[in-house]
Amino acid sequence: MKLHNFFIFLSSLFLKNINDILVTHAEVNIVFSQWKIELQKSRHMEAELPVNGTYTVNDMHPCYESNNVTYIFTNNPSIICVLLYIFLGSLSLVTICGNLLVIISIIYFKQLHIPTNYLILSLAVADLLVGVLVFPFSMAFTVTSCSYYEGLFCKVRRCFDVTLSTASILNLCCISIDRYYAVCQPLTYKSKVNDRVIIIMILVSWGVAALIGIRIIIAGFNQGHCEEGCLTDAVISTTLACIFSFYIPVIIMLSIYLKIFLVAQRQANSIHNTTCQGAKSGATVSKMERKATKTLATVMGVFLLCWTPYFLCIIFQPVIYSGTPIAVIEMLNWLTLSNSMLNPFIYAFFYSWFRSAFRLIISGKIFQGDFANSKLL
Repeated sequence: MKLHNFFIFLSSLFLKNINDILVTHAEVNIVFSQWKIELQKSRHMEAELPVNGTYTVNDMHPCYESNNVTYIFTNNPSIICVLLYIFLGSLSLVTICGNLLVIISIIYFKQLHIPTNYLILSLAVADLLVGVLVFPFSMAFTVTSCSYYEGLFCKVRRCFDVTLSTASILNLCCISIDRYYAVCQPLTYKSKVNDRVIIIMILVSWGVAALIGIRIIIAGFNQGHCEEGCLTDAVISTTLACIFSFYIPVIIMLSIYLKIFLVAQRQANSIHNTTCQGAKSGATVSKMERKATKTLATVMGVFLLCWTPYFLCIIFQPVIYSGTPIAVIEMLNWLTLSNSMLNPFIYAFFYSWFRSAFRLIISGKIFQGDFANSKLL
């Protein structure tokens, strides 16, 4: 019950702080978009226009062209453009298939019905939705086109992006809390982190993410035209949004995993110095928990590698006079999305039972008989 109340308190505190800055943060995109547009226009003024008055935006996106009014998808895509969209489509397909394997494995095989895997299931659902929703929207309504004119579908794309990203971050927070109790308080772990607590964690994570996504859409429709004097407020709001939506949760997770690492080291030393037979079963359990923690810490490490460059770009963008090139922002945006594709490969690499489950599913054996109670090695 204490864990339940503590998690509710953290979630409400997070929601309160992030909710206060979301309305202003929604205006930030307009401010920087207008700023980038003016910079882009000044650069394009020096470009030589062809007869039809359009030119390809090579320095921004290989699939777009500009007619000094808006950016439109080119009617004559180059080979680079075609290859790019084949690559992005493949990323989406791999993301969907990989996370479907994780979801089916956890739901079907009873051996995987443990609290930690329920949180992994929730994370896989978020990653699956990224592949189903965010990838196609980001391909159709790119950062390039939305930076010039943010229509309804750009707002919808951003809502899905923010919602699912927040869900991923909060699920990772829940996983770190689960690992803390599993490694640092193993004797009380099953009583404190039961199915009921896990369900509450998942519901709160998705509830907070959904509220933030809805707030983003409402703020997008209600935003007014930002005057020149509000640029400073916009910069401050952007910084605060990054701090509360990314940096603080990440610092909390890193602190928890550092604590887990120190406790695991002490446990390893204690096990090494213990020779009694009764400690061997405890050593096996402790080893399994440390391996699970190592795997999930790797998941978080990959998450940081994919997401940190994007948030660093957002933080430092206001101090870059020339503005961050749209091509860089576009690339960093896709780097963040690629994180949803990588997690299933991490599970398959570290967990032999996930590999066994994947083989049974891909081979179609689960459709030929009842393998739900199979022993996954």
